[in-house]
Amino acid sequence: MTDKAGRNVIVHDHERVDDLQRSGLVIIQNPARPRFSMDAVLLSEFAGVKPEDRCIDLGTGTGVIPLLVWARRAPARMVGVEIQADMADMARRSVELNGLSDKIEIVHDDLKNAAEVFGAGRFDVVLSNPPYLALDRGAPSAENDLALARHEVACTLADVTVAAGKLLKSRGRLAMVHRPARLADLLGQMRASHLEPVRLRFVQARSASPPMMVLAEAVKESKAALKIMPTLVLYGEDGRHSDEINHIYFG
Repeated sequence: MTDKAGRNVIVHDHERVDDLQRSGLVIIQNPARPRFSMDAVLLSEFAGVKPEDRCIDLGTGTGVIPLLVWARRAPARMVGVEIQADMADMARRSVELNGLSDKIEIVHDDLKNAAEVFGAGRFDVVLSNPPYLALDRGAPSAENDLALARHEVACTLADVTVAAGKLLKSRGRLAMVHRPARLADLLGQMRASHLEPVRLRFVQARSASPPMMVLAEAVKESKAALKIMPTLVLYGEDGRHSDEINHIYFG
């Protein structure tokens, strides 16, 4: 395929190009590998990135969060870090296909090395959609790409918050999405890294359903009180997406 400037970008036979439904952006994905989900879409909106922000996504996978953040706010800097070489390559090609190579940087590295690579205190916003399952709550049978995406094999929750604490400047923000069952772990690890939780939003499928996700924001070296936002409900009684979800996706 060719990018927006007519340059060739490799898309392998086993890959497909999907429309992100925002600003004409597309993304390369492998149907046999972990693909982006609603979690990433909600996080990119929840983070509230501003045009002057310097942002980094830890564990970027397909690169969907950098692309969506760029489509929403075009921040001053946008970096994605991914430990799996083939996923980093695919994310980089997605950036190229959208003609954003001079705007979004994809780095193949371990997020635990990010502060050494980029320098401490260099970012305003850190985003992360990390593996949800701790190893002590059901270890994967093999360290394959699906295990890396779901289980804390290559990184733990603490690895993410420690890296974020180093990367963020004072009053910088960490935005994450996780499972409600891990909320105590999440808030505890944030505070252990001098990141004070300031905003939570639960996500549930329907108004009577239990929460299925939690969006959390912490601020480095903050003393602000924790704010619980109104619950985000995905579907109405008619089974259709709620107005707010439609706005997040297409507004």
